[in-house]
Amino acid sequence: MKTSLFDYDLPAAFIAQQPAEPRDSSRLLVLHRENGEIEHRRFTDVADYLNPGDLLVANDSRVIPARLHAHKSTGGSVEILLLQRMDEVGSRWECLVRGRNIAPGMELSIDHDGSLITGAVKSVKEGSGARVIDFSRPMDGLLEEIGEIPLPPYITAYEGDRERYQTVYSRPDGSVAAPTAGLHFTPDLLIDLRRRGVQFDTVTLHVGLDTFRPVESNDVEGHEIHSEVATLTSDVARRINETTLSGGRIVAVGTTTVRTLEWGATGAQGLDPYDTSACPWKRTAAFSESVDLYIYPGYRFRAVDVLITNFHLPRSSLLMLVSAFVGQGKEDVDEGRRMLLDAYEEAKREGYRFFSFGDAMLIL
Repeated sequence: MKTSLFDYDLPAAFIAQQPAEPRDSSRLLVLHRENGEIEHRRFTDVADYLNPGDLLVANDSRVIPARLHAHKSTGGSVEILLLQRMDEVGSRWECLVRGRNIAPGMELSIDHDGSLITGAVKSVKEGSGARVIDFSRPMDGLLEEIGEIPLPPYITAYEGDRERYQTVYSRPDGSVAAPTAGLHFTPDLLIDLRRRGVQFDTVTLHVGLDTFRPVESNDVEGHEIHSEVATLTSDVARRINETTLSGGRIVAVGTTTVRTLEWGATGAQGLDPYDTSACPWKRTAAFSESVDLYIYPGYRFRAVDVLITNFHLPRSSLLMLVSAFVGQGKEDVDEGRRMLLDAYEEAKREGYRFFSFGDAMLIL
C-alpha cells in the first residue's frame, strides 16, 4: 500500500490554534463504520453512544516541560527538546536539538538562577538525528522551572495556560506531546458517564515525537515506528477482559490507548500482531515495556471496539491506524481508508477544526 494514498489537502485555516472552551463543547463527528453514515454532534453527546457496561480507557500520561533554551560555548542559541530519559536519575536524555553543527563532544549550557547547567553531547542517533546528552544535573526536578511545554509545531498562536494542553486525568510525567483525544473530557462529563454505568480506566503510554512525523517511506510497510514506554496494570487488564466477556465494549480514547491495548492482546504475549490466522479475540495481558506496534490497514483488532480520536495529519501513522480501525472486518482492506478520508472531506465542508486543539471523531 502506497503512503501517498494517505495524503489529503488541508488549508492552514482548518488547523485549530486555540482549544474549545469548555473542553467538551468541541464538535464531534460520529462515523458508523458499518455503512459510512455520519452524524454531527457536540462532544458532550458522546454519552448518547456509550452503553452501561462499556469500559472507557484513556492514556493518563502527562506532558513534561521538555523544551529547553540553551547556548553553545560560541554563544549561539540552541533549542533542546527532551524525548526520552535514558537512565534512572534523569541526567542522560535522548533529545532533538535545533541549532547549527551540534556534534558529539560539544557542550551546551542552560542558565538557571545565575548558575549554569551543562549538557555534553555524547552521540547522534542514526536515522532520527536525535542526540544523546548527559546533563550535569538530573533534569526531572528542574523542568518545571527551566522548561516549556512543547506544543506541536503547527500550533503557532496559542498563549493560554499550559495546563490546557494536559488531560484532566493526567498523572505520571513522561510525554512530549499530549494524548489529544482526551483533551475533550471534563470532570463533569466523566462523572455523568459513570452515572450512566460506563466505567473508566487508564493506561500509560509516554508519547514521543513520532506522533508528528509523517511516514516518509514510499510504501506503508516500509515505515519503522519508534518505540514508546507503556504500562497496562494487571487490575486494568482484568477489568478489560471482564468487560469483553460480559458483552461490554472497550472504548479507546485516542490512538496511543489503542496501541497500548492492542499490544496487551498481542506483542505482550509474544504473538504476531499481523497473524490473521490467530483467534480474532485475545485476552489482554498486563505489561510494562517499550511498545513499537505499528497499525495500518490489514491489522485485525483484538481489544478495541470503539474509538474516540481527533483528526490527524496527512501521511501520518495515526491516520493509518484509524483507517485500519474503520476498515476492520471489510473484505477490501482499503475500504476503511476511503471511508475515513470521505469523512475528513465532510468535516472540512462542515468547518471542523483539525489536529491537537481541534474537534473529535467517534468511530462506532
